[in-house]
Amino acid sequence: MKDASVSLDTQQLRVLKTLLAERSVTRTAVRLNLTQPAISALLKRLRMLFGDELLVRNGNTMVPTARAIELEASLHVVLEELDRMLAGVRDFAPETSQQTFTVGCPDYLATVFMAGVARLMRSRAPEARLAVHPLGPEFDLEQAMARGEIDVVIGNWPQLPDGLHREPLLDDEIVCMTCKDHPLAQRTMTQEDYLTTPHVVPMPFSSTHRGVIDLHLANLRLTRNARIMVPFFSMAPHMLPGTDLLFTVSRHFAEHYAALLPLAVLPCPIDYPPMRFHQLWHPRNHQAPAQKWLRQSLLEVASQIGIAPAKARGKGKRTLA
Repeated sequence: MKDASVSLDTQQLRVLKTLLAERSVTRTAVRLNLTQPAISALLKRLRMLFGDELLVRNGNTMVPTARAIELEASLHVVLEELDRMLAGVRDFAPETSQQTFTVGCPDYLATVFMAGVARLMRSRAPEARLAVHPLGPEFDLEQAMARGEIDVVIGNWPQLPDGLHREPLLDDEIVCMTCKDHPLAQRTMTQEDYLTTPHVVPMPFSSTHRGVIDLHLANLRLTRNARIMVPFFSMAPHMLPGTDLLFTVSRHFAEHYAALLPLAVLPCPIDYPPMRFHQLWHPRNHQAPAQKWLRQSLLEVASQIGIAPAKARGKGKRTLA
């Protein structure tokens, strides 16, 4: 590499970091909101500066060279330090910011809560971007947050991941949904009714943390009659009309779909604890002004739709798990 220390700029470093993460010129262009020819030109310049191909073709994909793998660790350190330096001298102005905020959350929060977040951002930060990342058993959220790929994750696991800051965000009651003509919609549901009726059950969005419902039933040594498994919560309400199926979910989700479909929202005969969601973030984002604004905005939306826990409606205590 010749005079790279003089020729490299911050944009080129960010492009290189994203290229190594995405291993695709096209995906890098989309993620950075640049054109594919611009990314290709920057990759060509980076190859010249480092005297290495950096990414090479392997069938239909690209793989990093040994030199690129060495550079990747240094890129994380250098860019994190640059971000920290800039955050210390710049206030965050949401009305002019062009920052991309990435929030990871279960799909059932997008129906009401993330729709509220979108409205707030369009009103107060019209030039910023919001990316909602789905959670799934194959997604390593802790590593993604450590790498800066996700700013905040919203989760309701009984056991929260260690090493992350957390703050209560949402509290919601657990209820049941059925077809409006279901026999259980005409009378009080018993525990036996609940356990024997066929259930729609979403697949877990974390391979290491059990959900509130499954964990509580396991502690009671009870088992529900899971008959239909779906990959997304939003699929379940559409399967209830005209069937004998039962679906257990948070009240704000249930009431949203009950207003759109011929469904009934019923009290649950199992004494589940409230479904409490936390917002989680990595220590690397703890002091960044833009990140503080994002977290406060999430709290505000929760308060507006009436499902914020009392502790979160005030200033809220942030703790490192």
